Amino acid sequence: STMRERKTADPVHSSTDLSEGKEKLRLKQEVGLISGVSLIAGTMIGSGIFMSPEWVLHHMGNPASSLLIWAACGVLALFGALSYAELGTVIKESGGEYIYILRIFGSFPAFLFAYTSVILVRPAGLAAVCLSFAEYAIAPFYPGCSSPQVAIKCTAAACILILTIINCLNVRLATSVMNIFTAAKLLALLVIVVGGLVLLAKGQTQSFQNGFQGTTAGIGAVGVAFYQGLWSYDGWNNLNYVTEELKKPEVTLPRALMIAIPLVTCLYLLVNVSYLAAMTPSELLSSGAVAVTWGDKVLGSWAWLISLSVALSTFGSSNGTFFSGGRVCYIAAREGHMPDILSMAHVRCLTPSPALLFTSVMSLIMIISGSFTSIVNFFSFMAWLFYGMTISGLLYLKIKKPELPRSYKVPIVIPIIVLMAAVYLVLAPIIDQPQIEILYIVLFIFSGMIFYFPLVRFKHHPRFLQRVTLHLQLLLEVAPTTKDVN
Repeated sequence: STMRERKTADPVHSSTDLSEGKEKLRLKQEVGLISGVSLIAGTMIGSGIFMSPEWVLHHMGNPASSLLIWAACGVLALFGALSYAELGTVIKESGGEYIYILRIFGSFPAFLFAYTSVILVRPAGLAAVCLSFAEYAIAPFYPGCSSPQVAIKCTAAACILILTIINCLNVRLATSVMNIFTAAKLLALLVIVVGGLVLLAKGQTQSFQNGFQGTTAGIGAVGVAFYQGLWSYDGWNNLNYVTEELKKPEVTLPRALMIAIPLVTCLYLLVNVSYLAAMTPSELLSSGAVAVTWGDKVLGSWAWLISLSVALSTFGSSNGTFFSGGRVCYIAAREGHMPDILSMAHVRCLTPSPALLFTSVMSLIMIISGSFTSIVNFFSFMAWLFYGMTISGLLYLKIKKPELPRSYKVPIVIPIIVLMAAVYLVLAPIIDQPQIEILYIVLFIFSGMIFYFPLVRFKHHPRFLQRVTLHLQLLLEVAPTTKDVN
């Protein structure tokens, strides 16, 4: 009936009252402590721990300093998450950085964040995870040599298309896929950890002798090593995207963070130790798929289990990234910062198919044009630029508005440390090894002004855009969500 009403509507008014309809909905508070811990840990443990160790080691120059980077990344992720926990108890709305920037700094910077996130950051994250899935999925077909880039990119593209179909068809199917693959990734990591402990017990510690010899000292190299390490921890802020769905968010949010992030940090350190126990630093650096090389050395004829487990793990992680990718679209469209079409749902499947289709198209473009390491570096640059802005907003609230009610307070030194780290991570690669691509990214972020002032600030909506929205609604069979779901 909703679609029949849309078909008879005047094109000019086809997408009006969207925000009003959405704000009537109240998301159920069903995410408890265990679910919160699972959401954070399940999102964080993705492709990074199977892809990034060789690159962290490459940039740092030796095993001991690379382990220090992994530990420092865990501490930084925890500090960032605790800072976000206070923001989440002051601004009790879903949407993460977008809603915090909007409420503290106003409409223009929030629009720039949403614009960059929807078009670049989230598709880049999905592309990087799918590329790592592809590397592991096809590694067994090319034993002893690197897999061809064409095969990797075609497999990654197929992964995105399958995820698009799954997520557009059924929400329950997408969540079931996520739960099954989360179990696979934990099993793969536990096998690697136990195997590493056995090797250490047998005395295979040669990689750790003279561990700090040849450490890289350049600020740019350390910054890029942090990028690769922090990529593996990305997801520490995901609980802030579902604040409205948390049971007792003022208690659940900080507790879930303080359990999940130290747990993941310990797991990552043990996995890295296991890699280094099984192979020399030079073997690790020459490996295109670290966990597969580890499996060949430790498990012998059972090595295929590692390839299968890691492929399942990264597929599950990319499904989780894809599943949560539409949330910023939804919140931004509710606030009038994104096209209405991106906040609509399929009338029968009840999935946010326009946002999912848009994300998949952007991710496919990134897979065609980039490699895993370049995508991760540019993703991290943009992500930490906005993390820094969000943390500075928290410091503003702590100093200028201490009277705001907040059930959880983080010591002010913690957000200061995170802000300093964010500034370092944004500036260090630019100062040490300036790349023209960074300039393109900055120009892209500010190109949002072209759209913000006419479309958002002055609310000038050309009739042809409204007609396009209506035609897309009819083509995709989507409509604004309404309160009546019976």
